[in-house]
Formats: sequence, structure tokens, C-alpha cells
Amino acid sequence: MVEWSFLIIEFLIKALIILTLILLIAAAFGVYLERKISAFIQNRIGPNRVGPFGILQPFADVIKLFLKEDITPYAADKFFHRIAPVISLGVAFSVYAVIPFADPFKYGDKLIYFSITTPDVNIGILFILALTSVGVYGITFAGWSSNNKYSLLGGLRSSAQMISYELSMGLSIVGVLLVAQTLSLQEIVQKQALWNWNIFYQPLGFIVFLVSAFAETNRAPFDLPEAEPELVGGYNTEYSGMKFGMFFLAEYANMFTSSLIIVLLFFGGWNLPIPPEWIGLEPGSFWLSLIQFCILIFKTLLMVFFFIWVRWSVPRFRYDQLMYLGWKVLLPLALINLIVTSIVIYILK
Repeated sequence: MVEWSFLIIEFLIKALIILTLILLIAAAFGVYLERKISAFIQNRIGPNRVGPFGILQPFADVIKLFLKEDITPYAADKFFHRIAPVISLGVAFSVYAVIPFADPFKYGDKLIYFSITTPDVNIGILFILALTSVGVYGITFAGWSSNNKYSLLGGLRSSAQMISYELSMGLSIVGVLLVAQTLSLQEIVQKQALWNWNIFYQPLGFIVFLVSAFAETNRAPFDLPEAEPELVGGYNTEYSGMKFGMFFLAEYANMFTSSLIIVLLFFGGWNLPIPPEWIGLEPGSFWLSLIQFCILIFKTLLMVFFFIWVRWSVPRFRYDQLMYLGWKVLLPLALINLIVTSIVIYILK
């Protein structure tokens, strides 16, 4: 009974910390970071009024969204119209249940993991792929239930886009799994210690995964589901108030999730560039796990910066170019990468 009580308390504490970091701090910081970087790229000032250096502007935006009137179209399907943003946001945060953030540390006789659940389960990758597939339902329901032709077109575009790029993304991950010989994210990161990163073994797989991640998160230049000049905002045209804010929040949560997974799969995750013993840290210590967590967050922020940089530097694709790239370029490249990786591993064994 004491053991189960300890596990439940540990789970609740971790869930509260992770959700607080992602929901409040990471998303707010992502909005602020995007505004500042885009302002710098376009030679503008950016937010500088609310708080020092405008750092409280994202929180002011949240308050504004909470106070705005929540409007539901009269002819809309009200149930699906309300549940759509909940699905998008729920899926975006559910992924963190199987993502590890550092090596476990010892507390007495117990191993404490830097994640919501124990991360060494071998279904972590499958769980992430399954949830990213389900995430499209939120956008599709939003477009269909709004009873608006522009919203419907945005939802249909998102469905086609997700299906097209999900195949390439999955195949690019299979190459990493073949190299690591495991499905556990924890073990995949541990095998990338001391600059033994998967990007050196899977450069083509990394490129395919990176482009697919842009498409999966609906970030420019793949933001066709919400193209303003064509669809007046797309699937979220008929949303206002905090419902619109939930879609907005889900987009940034997905951007952080994609950046985090890229770092874990290709850039060594939380591994230090030198053996921890060189700086007096023993494996299994709390301070080593804390430093690893900080390294992982730093790498993730660099990837987030890259996502923002690309958005404000590359123009949007046409829809036919989007489909061509997914089916006739990325999918064949992912298959070639998988075949070559399999042959090389078979020969080396």
C-alpha cells in the first residue's frame, strides 16, 4: 500500500511539473520568442510594453483570450465544435507521458525518472506516432463542425497533409531504430553518448524527419490548413476566445514536442559532451540528472529557434507542391534510407 501511494504521489507531482512547464512557461516563452525573432528578422521592435522587454506580453494575450466573447456559429455542430480544440491540446500534451528528460537518479533504493511515467517502456515511439496520427482529428472536426466552406477546406487540407507526411516520418524513425536496435527512447539516447549522435549515421533520415515535422505541426512553409490569403484563417476561422487560444497553444506545444523528439533521436538527447566523471559527477546522482535535463532543454530551444527562423524566412508552398514533396520526394527518400540502412547493418553484422 505504501509502495502504491508513493508511486501515485510521484506521478501527480511529475504531471503537475511537466504540465506547468509546458502549458504555462514553454508555450508563453515560445510566443514571446517567436515575436522577438520575427521582429528582428523583419527589422521591427516587437513587444516591449507589457513588463520589462515585453516579457509579460504572452500572459496579457492569455488574459485577453479569456475575456473575449466565445462565439459558436448557429448552424455549427456544437458538440464537435467544442471538443475539437480539446482534442488538439490534449494530444499535444499526452505525448509527454512517454518522453524521458534525463537519466534516472537514485533516491535511497528507488530509481526516480525525469518523466511523467517510466520512460524505458518499449512502446514510447509507437505511442508518439499513434498520438500524432490522432491529432489531426481535432483540426478535421474543427473544420467540418464550423459549417464554413473555408474551415472545411482547411480541415481537409490538414487531413491530407498529415496522412502524406506521417508515412515519411515513420519510415525515417525506423532507420534510427535499426541503428539503435531498440524501441526505448531512454536506450536510444544512452547509445548516443559522447558525440555518437544518430545524425551522423542517419543524415538522410534526419532531413526527412525534419521536413515531415514541419508539415505535421502545420508550421510555415507548410501552414496550408490555415493559409490566410486563401482560407481566411482555415479551420479556426469560426473560433474565438480561449477555444482559438487552445489551437494556438497546441501549435506551440507541438513545435516544442517535435523539437524535443528531434533532439532525442538525432542529437544525442541529454548526453554531456564529456564523460560525467571528468567533472566529478557520478552516474545515478541527482545533480547529473539535473544537468542532463538542462542540456536537453537547451538543445530543444535551439531547434525551436530553427523552427521560428524557417517560418519567417521561407515562403509558403502551393498545395500541389506540398503533395508532390510528400509523396514523390520524401517518401522515396525515406524508403531508400531504410533499405540502405538495413543492408549496411546486415553487412556489418
